[in-house]
Amino acid sequence: MAQYILKRLGLALLTLVLLSLIIFFAGSVLPANPGRLILGPFASEQAVVALNHHLGVDRPLITQYWSWVTGVVHGNLGTSSQYNLPVSSLLYPALGRSLKLALVAFVIVVPISILGGVLAALYRGRFVDRSISITGLSLTSVPEFVSGVVLIVIFAIGLKWFPVSATPPPGTSPLGQLHYLILPAIPLVFVLFGYIARMARAGTLEALDSDYVRTAVLKGLPNRVVIWRHVLRNSLLPTITVIATQTGYLIGGLVVVETLFNYPGLGRLIYTAATNKDFKMLEAGVLVIGIVYLGATLIADILYTVLNPRIRYEQAE
Repeated sequence: MAQYILKRLGLALLTLVLLSLIIFFAGSVLPANPGRLILGPFASEQAVVALNHHLGVDRPLITQYWSWVTGVVHGNLGTSSQYNLPVSSLLYPALGRSLKLALVAFVIVVPISILGGVLAALYRGRFVDRSISITGLSLTSVPEFVSGVVLIVIFAIGLKWFPVSATPPPGTSPLGQLHYLILPAIPLVFVLFGYIARMARAGTLEALDSDYVRTAVLKGLPNRVVIWRHVLRNSLLPTITVIATQTGYLIGGLVVVETLFNYPGLGRLIYTAATNKDFKMLEAGVLVIGIVYLGATLIADILYTVLNPRIRYEQAE
């Protein structure tokens, strides 16, 4: 088990290094002059050259990359050219707000999706199965900006049950913040429901057709005992990986939802950095998303190994 975890950590670190190389060199080849962007179009060429030298962008790329990586390791993500503030002072609060929104979406979608997938498997081929499958597929195909606009028109403007903006005023209680986050979380629930429910259904069907479930049924165990003790634990193993991989989507794919609901999260911050050519902010934001995605995937792999003894036996062999 320890060897498996160390192996996965090594692969994650290697992936992170490759990701940092791609992010940095992709940003370096973009046609932009940081000094000119910061000082504006009317600054003198001498002032632009001096600022570029101060920023270090006139040095060789490998030197710039090493300086950037060592700075990231020590917690220095650079200075935002748009806000003239440390990137970390803007990035980490935005990440916290995005994680909060993602958590609300997960709390809603995970139990509903798992329940829907299990019910679809238990009633396979029947009306319940077809209804859940069609609903999940339909919701997944609806873009977030379409469902978000519909939700705002109906529940915020029409019924006035929720605020239009997801940004709560300062001093709002945790319960009040939840009230602000429910509406923007629903478009994310729509997108994720189909993926998670489909995986839960497939895992449940595989468990129902297994030999150990047939043995439990032949022993005369009640259906609820068979489902609870023998089906659910094994059927939900593949679902863990799907849920973990969707974490990266939730953190990095919140641009539309956060912009639509005026929510100052990481997705909106990265979008603003891209439109304003704030490369330090953009590089740091994409790197943080990669770290979150790799961390979630690593945790999912470890949980899968802990819950599935067959994986441990294969690793031991």
